[in-house]
Amino acid sequence: MMNRRDAIRSAGAALTAAFFSRSTSSAPQQAARKAVQRGRLRQSVSRWPYNRIPLTDFARAVAEMGLTAIDLLREEEWPIVRRYGLTCSMGYPAVGAEITRGLNDRANHDLIVKGFQQSIPVAAKSGVPNLIAFFGNRRGMSDAEAIENCVAGLNRIKKMAEDYGVNICIELLNSKSDHKDYQGDRTSFGVQVVKAVASPRVKLLYDIYHMQIMEGDIIRTIRENHSYIAHYHTGGVPGRHELDDTQELNWPAICRAIVETGFKGYLAHEFIPTRDPLQSLREAVILCDV
Repeated sequence: MMNRRDAIRSAGAALTAAFFSRSTSSAPQQAARKAVQRGRLRQSVSRWPYNRIPLTDFARAVAEMGLTAIDLLREEEWPIVRRYGLTCSMGYPAVGAEITRGLNDRANHDLIVKGFQQSIPVAAKSGVPNLIAFFGNRRGMSDAEAIENCVAGLNRIKKMAEDYGVNICIELLNSKSDHKDYQGDRTSFGVQVVKAVASPRVKLLYDIYHMQIMEGDIIRTIRENHSYIAHYHTGGVPGRHELDDTQELNWPAICRAIVETGFKGYLAHEFIPTRDPLQSLREAVILCDV
């Protein structure tokens, strides 16, 4: 399995070739019918698996599919996608968003808080609903201590998030293959943190790919914990590739379960395409448009 940084490097050359070799005659046919028809579940797409496509080209293609947002953009990129009628559905704070150095270590709190203090007002002004945070690596720390530390750090910034109406979303990741030693690798751990912070603006980013690897039981977990979740990510298991018949999850059933909880946030696609990237994205959007 690959983490985000490794995946970007390994997929880059193939992605570039696939994008720029797309037939110009097929593009109008694809754009003629938007991928989003029902729209009961708001879908987005993470930027990093498509980094080799210029952001302006990517934003244009995403908008043509009928999507309204792109995930995991930095502050300087937010105005770019707005030109295409898109928002950033999950933004990075200015500083402090590091997977391995997260909220579980109080030594990281000042930098993390600084990042949110800088970016929350900008996010509110820019219509960015969510900013990402991470639990961090264990490094031998007990869950009890980690939860206490995470709560202390989030308590320092929750009032500002509430005042500006911006969600802080802490991501659940797998520690089995992609992010060794990551502490927030179970839904129960994340829920304990969110419950203790007790803020409507501090919730989980529930990554379905990661939690399928760690726990499985996706639909029941979503139904039982949806009130603690503000955002979802997708990815095929195994491999983190297309949402197709090569992998084990039933995406229409999962997406229907999310819709049935009354969810109003975004489900963002975060898989690494192995074929024509925009066609793979289009197929995923259609599949999840329940």
